[in-house]
Amino acid sequence: MKQNKNPEIITKNRITFLLIFIIICFFIITLKMGYMQLFNAKASIADLNQLSTKTVYGSSMPRGRIYDRNYNVIVDNVGVNLISYKRESGMNTKDEVSIAYKLAEKLDVDYSALTDTELRRFWIINNEEEADKKITEEEKELYERRKLKATEIEELKIKRITLDELSAYGDVDKEAAYIYYLMNNGYYYDEKTIKEGATDEEYAYVAQNLDDLKGVSISTSWQRSYPYGDTLRQILGNVSSSKTGIPQELKTEYLNKGYSLNDRVGLSYLEYQYEDVLKGTKDEYEVKNGVKELVKKGSRGNDIVLSIDINLQLELEKVIEEELIKAKKEANTAYYDHTSVVITDPKTGEILAMASKQITTTSDGYKISDYTTNILTGSDTPGSIVKGASMLVGYKTGNLKIGDVFYDKCIKFKNTPQKCSWSTSLGALNDVKALEYSSNSYQFQLALKVAGVNYYYDMPIKIDDSALNTYRKIFNELGLGVKSGIDLPSETEGYKGKTSNAGLLLNYSIGQYDTYSVLQLSSYVNTVVNNGERLKLNLLKEVREATDSEELGKVKSSYEKQVLNTVDIDKVYFERVKEGFQSVMSGFLGRGYMGNSPKPAGKTGTSESFYDSNLDGKVDTETYSKSFIGYAPYDDPVMSIVAISPHVSYKKGTTSYTSNVNKRIVSRICNIFFENYK
Repeated sequence: MKQNKNPEIITKNRITFLLIFIIICFFIITLKMGYMQLFNAKASIADLNQLSTKTVYGSSMPRGRIYDRNYNVIVDNVGVNLISYKRESGMNTKDEVSIAYKLAEKLDVDYSALTDTELRRFWIINNEEEADKKITEEEKELYERRKLKATEIEELKIKRITLDELSAYGDVDKEAAYIYYLMNNGYYYDEKTIKEGATDEEYAYVAQNLDDLKGVSISTSWQRSYPYGDTLRQILGNVSSSKTGIPQELKTEYLNKGYSLNDRVGLSYLEYQYEDVLKGTKDEYEVKNGVKELVKKGSRGNDIVLSIDINLQLELEKVIEEELIKAKKEANTAYYDHTSVVITDPKTGEILAMASKQITTTSDGYKISDYTTNILTGSDTPGSIVKGASMLVGYKTGNLKIGDVFYDKCIKFKNTPQKCSWSTSLGALNDVKALEYSSNSYQFQLALKVAGVNYYYDMPIKIDDSALNTYRKIFNELGLGVKSGIDLPSETEGYKGKTSNAGLLLNYSIGQYDTYSVLQLSSYVNTVVNNGERLKLNLLKEVREATDSEELGKVKSSYEKQVLNTVDIDKVYFERVKEGFQSVMSGFLGRGYMGNSPKPAGKTGTSESFYDSNLDGKVDTETYSKSFIGYAPYDDPVMSIVAISPHVSYKKGTTSYTSNVNKRIVSRICNIFFENYK
């Protein structure tokens, strides 16, 4: 039998093998390290430099300009004096507080944004011993035992500062506290804006005292300028300042896009909508061992060209303002306070002018305010201007044929008041005449046919939601009750009624239920003009490359009309509705509404509306609103117009007078348009 080897010998051999393996591995590692040090030093140094190099960016560069369709500059940049700060090596808190006080004594800095907490932190910095006394021995012991964090100790100090202690701080102290906050807000290597728009005197003071103001520097920055003042100002939007940077409500959105907190960004409307186009490209730097070196020069943003005609816009705003004041001097206009107008190119959806003005009565007379955002966010009861859409519902569903005649009569359901047209003597009307005379009864009878009701006087009636849903679906396809797609944020869809019954169906058919924005009404009239092709409304016409001069750059992109949907209704029916719109303008209801426009077509509207007269959140006053949609020339339209004037009169006034302010505004601006722009 074969004997086993000695266990001690086996163990010794294994240890010997392990030692030899370790020696070989150590030898290989040594060779590798030697090779890296002797033969690959450049690569190693490059790797080390890469690890120790940080890429940072300069301040926001000027934004692109904004032009009107004729290349008039309506938003530009203007240079301003800038005082900023960047911490230098070797500086401490005491140095920064000293600089903050020196600047506070010479600069006029608005410190209204200084929070109570930041003021208390500044007090702690200046009163370290008194602040330390506010922490008990027990709390200090807990801190030593790591039961309390440094931030918690700081919060206790802040909380225990008394109002009497803070009251010793005057305006200069508070200004210094805010300047100190600005000096330390953000990354240490960033330049912090202390004051943008410094006066020449303030600028000169800093320039002459740079040796005593370590880390403080002077340069020039930019601000947005508006050559046409407040014209279209709300829609143009706002840009943040270099001091405020990105606001809290937009922080997540912009940081996810790679922005820095102190970047200047578009905050609202066009500046926000076209941020990616208008923003400049910042200077790019590499920071090595605390030294910052420029590696890529930045540039200002690209320019945008709007579809707006600024001269037409000026005229429109002027007309509205003048007519607002005139109307407020007329009887029964106590609750009338604004008119909104949109003018478009119906073939492209481009907006040529848009304005809303609001009037208030003051002790000094009347005050006019820009209310253009109401075009986006507001909605009104449209009234009879939607009757063209109601006719199309009838044609689409097969309940109305071209030339159908209904006798205008009051409609009465059991236990409800009768519903009539504005006149009880309109007689027999076909579809075109029903639009010309704005017959409510014609629409009522058509709506009942859509609902499948065999009507007779004083009948009991109950209908389901299907008829109203049919109306809404087709209205939506025409642009009513859906967003217009305009290239601006915050567009409303209007109000959609929640209930349905026979009376509400009839109300809907004459524009007395759901509410729509002026933009939706503009989209609707353009869809009729284009025989069912619903176009996106748009303000952007072109994007132009940035230049280093006043010259326009090359075209980067141009707007092409966008079709949102096509209504599945035969062209012949759209032509019939347009024939009705032509008839309106030659009849007594619409005659002269579009002034001297060539071959006008359109539809007038009056709606019953309600007003909160005492501002308690409840509507309590019955009013009348005026509306209009139109276009010209009807055989080849170059413009369409929508105008809404809510609450131009009210039912229980001392007179039944209703101002024709809406007509005056539309007539005047149409005359101006065709005399000067086409």
